[in-house]
Amino acid sequence: MSKIKFDLEIKFGTQYGKKEEDAILRVIRNNAPTSGEECIKFEKNYAAYSNVKHARVVSNGSSALFLAMIGIGIKPGDRVLTTPVTWIATAAAPVTLGAEVDFVDIDLETYNIDVNQIESHISPNTKAVIPVHLYGQPCEMDEIMQISQKHGLSVVEDAAHAIGAEYKGRKVGGFGAVGCFSFHEQKNISTLGEGGMVLTNDDAIHERVSLYRSHCTRVHGVSTKYCKLDETQFPIGKKFWWQDFDDCGYNFRMTDIQAAVGSEQLLKVDMLNQKRIDNAAYLTHGLKEVPGLKLPTVRPYNKHVFHLYPVMIDPKEFGMNKEDFIYNLLHQYGIKVGFHYIPLHYSTAFKNRGFKKGQFPNAEKLGEQLVTLPINPRQTEEALEYLITSIKALRS
Repeated sequence: MSKIKFDLEIKFGTQYGKKEEDAILRVIRNNAPTSGEECIKFEKNYAAYSNVKHARVVSNGSSALFLAMIGIGIKPGDRVLTTPVTWIATAAAPVTLGAEVDFVDIDLETYNIDVNQIESHISPNTKAVIPVHLYGQPCEMDEIMQISQKHGLSVVEDAAHAIGAEYKGRKVGGFGAVGCFSFHEQKNISTLGEGGMVLTNDDAIHERVSLYRSHCTRVHGVSTKYCKLDETQFPIGKKFWWQDFDDCGYNFRMTDIQAAVGSEQLLKVDMLNQKRIDNAAYLTHGLKEVPGLKLPTVRPYNKHVFHLYPVMIDPKEFGMNKEDFIYNLLHQYGIKVGFHYIPLHYSTAFKNRGFKKGQFPNAEKLGEQLVTLPINPRQTEEALEYLITSIKALRS
């Protein structure tokens, strides 16, 4: 396989280096603990980077969303608003706690939740809204916060795609009650394949998230030095200590090896994001004259970090539909193209909850026409040019 095709086959994800390798060895030589000092360091650094009060590392982005729902008190009978164009973890978080999801259609310019449709979906039992900063583009947070404050709703930002993204100069994840991030292998930074973070400025939410992350464990003892919430250091020798469990919680902890790598990734996230932004600009310049392709829109007040590079294909104007585009690009040019996402109301999980095709026309159009082109900070100009010329060749 040529270097160009390799660069394009590894479609998404981050870039590791010597710093991450050294961090891994350092933690191994310290017996590789779970949720120790490296996790605490990563949390402090991430909170400072995001300009929020609290950060708590967790095992993945799905557990971050689930804990966020626990943190804001979602329970059976509640209803939560979100977009049908997202990974199922967004909607599953409230559903697995017994709540119901009400989907709101998307804006076809940004592919994010359409703020003009939110209020029409609010019911007396609506308790929260989960805006998803899809593909790395921030949602319209001013409008979302105004609507939520008017109706007494909690806002939980799903920022899994948007590490380092900014809305009007503020980093996402700190606008609502909670912000949730993913460090999966495909994300803009990663903690060795899986990982997540929960951000909040609310002390009570942070305590609930921290408790339920680790079996709702509290440690009691004579020496209060060792009686801190959810830490792994306990009294030794003759000091007396015991555990209690406030409730039945979970184990969503992160390991120190992952957190050490996360700290190194965080140091270069802005550099990695800038490479994505530059690569996206190169693709946009190269493809802007191709008929039948709708390229990403970037709102002027947003910092879009291009976790993905979404393209809508008009089958009549381009000359082929999404499925043929994906197949031909792979088999003729060796380039793998993704699609994110099939609308959630098409899935069995939500058809069984009463949703039907035809309810969300914008989301359905996206499902029929959208592909995501390879983008990552490792791509060379040569690889990007090969991608552009290959797409253009499909029409010849």
